[in-house]
Amino acid sequence: MQIYDPLRKKWIVLTPEEWVRQNFIRFLTEHKQYSSARIAVEKTLDINRMKKRCDALYFDQDGNPQVLVECKAPDVQISQATFDQIARYNSVLHVPFLIVTNGIDHYCCTMDFENESYHFLRDIPNASEI
Repeated sequence: MQIYDPLRKKWIVLTPEEWVRQNFIRFLTEHKQYSSARIAVEKTLDINRMKKRCDALYFDQDGNPQVLVECKAPDVQISQATFDQIARYNSVLHVPFLIVTNGIDHYCCTMDFENESYHFLRDIPNASEI
């Protein structure tokens, strides 16, 4: 089974993780007013000479990355390993907001680069709050 990805403009195999990604991006665009034109899906990153892909990356109007999203399948429990993964990606990107979701549980935090820590937010910010 496949699903059409309007951002990548192509048909994608509908895996459980892809289902989460597609629905979460739709939530961001329809309910949090994120511009779909500013979202990159499966952006390639070079981490310690290894090619990795982040699930979604949101950019501000100047093209600076602001929100990094990591999606897991609904049956995958979000754990410290999930946060370690998104933190590795962010070591390259340095975005101020991180979101981890499995489609059921969503965690959003803001980075404190000065103290090398992050702080969880109660809600995912609207695009205007970024």
